Amino acid sequence: MAFFSDSDIASTNKAGLRSRNAQPMLTESRAPTPAGTPFDLGGTQAYETWRGWKFADYPKTAADLIVEVRDPLCLTVAEHKAIIEHCYKANMALYACLGGDIGSKETVARLGQQFGLRHLDNNLCADNDSITSVRVMPSGRQHEYIPYSDRPLRWHTDGYYNRPQQQIQAFIMHCVRDADSGGENALLDPEIVYLLVRDENPAYVRALMQPDAMTIPANVEQGIEIRGAESGPVFSVDTNTGALHMRYTARRRSILWKNDPVLRAAVCFLEDMLSGDCPYILRHCLKPGQGLICNNVLHTRAGFKDDTTTDHGRLLYRARYYDRIVGT
Repeated sequence: MAFFSDSDIASTNKAGLRSRNAQPMLTESRAPTPAGTPFDLGGTQAYETWRGWKFADYPKTAADLIVEVRDPLCLTVAEHKAIIEHCYKANMALYACLGGDIGSKETVARLGQQFGLRHLDNNLCADNDSITSVRVMPSGRQHEYIPYSDRPLRWHTDGYYNRPQQQIQAFIMHCVRDADSGGENALLDPEIVYLLVRDENPAYVRALMQPDAMTIPANVEQGIEIRGAESGPVFSVDTNTGALHMRYTARRRSILWKNDPVLRAAVCFLEDMLSGDCPYILRHCLKPGQGLICNNVLHTRAGFKDDTTTDHGRLLYRARYYDRIVGT
């Protein structure tokens, strides 16, 4: 199988990305998409209906997604409803705790349970309880990974290197302590990405749904393979629920894209969108007691500065789930 690299992507003529004419031929995707759903490329009525609803009254800023909660361990009916409504519309909500123990992992676990999030992903750098403490690590295994540094994180969805049967459907990111400065997140709803890509060129969606579109090479530590290579689509649709899932990373190293000319153009279109002034990108810097609950939206993190001489630097708890938020 042939692949193309980042230099191949960069060499594509970006001036032609907006053209709908003279597109290269595409190998048909083998990924199944339920007929009659908004994601069925063979039909338009369901798509146009959903598209109109999705764009109507879409949140303009991250502040539009904030829900104040009295006690995250026991949400009121109104608080729960507000979070569900935001996640139904935008696949994400921000919460701000007005009380409770914001430094407890139980807060994160119990909050997730109230939205049907129960099956945690025990990823490589997770703590013993499968909830990850995300902070700057000056040494050890975590030190080798960018999330545990103060460096910027590129656009990605969580678990893009996971096996298909262990895809991350939702996650909670809960702030215990913020940085001295920086650390802002940018957030983007995968359904909005799908809409913008499909409106540009449906062939791009087909290319991104190919089951071998994106391959993450094996993870090898000190000569030992701790995770095998994983290939999969960028966009996929759950045949049971009809929900869209996005698997993506903008990383420049350790990623292989299938050598397909339409896919090459689609990846360039995505990169332009994410690096440009897309009005649907929402930005927010989490403060202590605030958190993000979402159906694995695209996100980044800006670099930050912290006091590395104490144990009181930036700390977030991250819980990844194989479940999707119930009611969305």
